[in-house]
Amino acid sequence: MARPKMGRGKSLQRFSVDLPLVLIVAFLLIFGILMVYSASSDFSYLYFDDSTYILRRQLIFIGAGILVAGITAWLDYHWWRKFALPAMAITIGLLVAVLFSGSVRLGAVRSLFSGSVQPSELAKLVVVIYLSVWLYNRRDQLHEFTLGLLPLGVILGLVGGFIASQPDISAVLTVIILGMMMFFLAGGAWKQLFVVLGLGGVVGWLVVRSGVSETGTERITTFLSGIQDPTTYSPHVQRALEAFIQGGWLGVGLGNSRTKLLSLPFPHTDSIFAVIGEELGVWGSILILILFVLLLWRGLSIARRAPDGLGSLLAGGLAFWLALEAFINMAVMVGLMPFAGNALPFISAGGSSLLTTMTAVGILLNISRMSKKSKTEEESSSAVVNMRRGNGRRRVSRSVRSASYED
Repeated sequence: MARPKMGRGKSLQRFSVDLPLVLIVAFLLIFGILMVYSASSDFSYLYFDDSTYILRRQLIFIGAGILVAGITAWLDYHWWRKFALPAMAITIGLLVAVLFSGSVRLGAVRSLFSGSVQPSELAKLVVVIYLSVWLYNRRDQLHEFTLGLLPLGVILGLVGGFIASQPDISAVLTVIILGMMMFFLAGGAWKQLFVVLGLGGVVGWLVVRSGVSETGTERITTFLSGIQDPTTYSPHVQRALEAFIQGGWLGVGLGNSRTKLLSLPFPHTDSIFAVIGEELGVWGSILILILFVLLLWRGLSIARRAPDGLGSLLAGGLAFWLALEAFINMAVMVGLMPFAGNALPFISAGGSSLLTTMTAVGILLNISRMSKKSKTEEESSSAVVNMRRGNGRRRVSRSVRSASYED
């Protein structure tokens, strides 16, 4: 009997991808290209004398993002265990640098190099990677206050404090929610989770009341006032709500938005979901919401099948982060949260957000690929055992591939 050829199978396994995840992300990117052009063409022509200037920049960022995703999809996710601590140190250094030499935009200092780099976007990705490694290494100590809860609070407080000083309220909220969610996924007790929630609420209230962030305080105050009387919402949210009202159920048609021309601030970045609501209506907005729900589902599926705890934490944390970013942006545009100023992943124009989210996609693809590889090797080992039993040979022990990930 001829021996089966394994070379081709290994080659295919090397390049296997999670097709549902790729299709979801591809659809979001293509949809983003259409909406960025629709939302930015007039702005580009007015400020750059070229209606395709922002679109061309976005296409360059997408190309770079696909390249980054390809690299991280090929790179074994266990490598991030060595990179997590230096990445966190570099990120904190960039957050500090922003406070001293950053670009001022609407009363906030969030970027470096004339707005080209936003360290707070990088911080969200790095927090997920660092906490995944940190929680995985301390999985047996999470129930101890001094070794589990307290260090976690210090890590989140340090990163969140620097981001709050910019201020970037949405990034602070994202980091804290991600920290609590990952602590829970790692096996943290419900009692400890409620303690984190309580501490986070107290610290957040103190930050708001201290006046360290006048912009953040104003936004929260305006939001609370707007819940009682929508006419007192911030002008940005009022224009966004106007766009949704204009769009109705079916929208006014792609490219036909009026609020993006007359009154809606940042239609191609922070407010692009409002443009979607006006041009494609409620049904178009629901479609985008469904896509991000599917993205969350796919990420959690990858986390469930991951070869080890580190892969599960990474996949779960990254999936929650991408979905949380999208839901915050959407909630802000319909007045359900204080104005935050974060991007809609894969759709809003901007390099920092796109590159970090595509990095996350690449890591998810790698975890999925490693899961398939581990499953294939286990099946191959079981097949060898069955063949030996059938030939009457001695029984061999089963291969435990997953043990190699627990080092």
